[in-house]
Amino acid sequence: MVNPTADIVLGSKSPRRKELLSMIVPEFTIFTLDVDESFEEEQDVFKVAAFLAEKKAKAILPYLSPNQVLITADSVVIVDDEILNKPEDRAHACQMLQKLSGKWHFVQTGMAISKNNVVEVFTETSRVLFDELSQSLIEQYVDDCLPYDKAGSYGIQDWIGFVGVKQIEGSYSNIMGLPVQRLYRELLAFLDK
Repeated sequence: MVNPTADIVLGSKSPRRKELLSMIVPEFTIFTLDVDESFEEEQDVFKVAAFLAEKKAKAILPYLSPNQVLITADSVVIVDDEILNKPEDRAHACQMLQKLSGKWHFVQTGMAISKNNVVEVFTETSRVLFDELSQSLIEQYVDDCLPYDKAGSYGIQDWIGFVGVKQIEGSYSNIMGLPVQRLYRELLAFLDK
């Protein structure tokens, strides 16, 4: 576990990130702001998650005290060099899952660990292969699980992850939104400085 005396702040509203962070950090607080998550269209899709994690950190840091350590994150789903963000509605969610059906895609989480205007950024990337997903399975999943708060319109921890995901390469917790093993190493190194 991370040193329990460290004053750690999670800059995320995600219940999954909160749950995952609690596995390595016994106590932390949550502080969030609504941060503009736009990025340039020509930006490399594999640099967007880190860019957004750093953007969130820089927005929140001025509100924290000098001894607080901030963790921010952003996850993106990338298929065919396109980022699939959170879906706008049911039809959009179904369309995204059709794009993922039968293909490999990347889930990348950008992380920023910050304190006193020092911001360290890193990324973790996992690959996920979906089996062919029928239209009826896609619609049932969207109607049952309402994945409107999830990049790519799915949560690996939902039932679609068990019946639809054929193979993964890399960190499973990263696909959920927080690469716990990598974050643990990076956080210990940051706190030791």
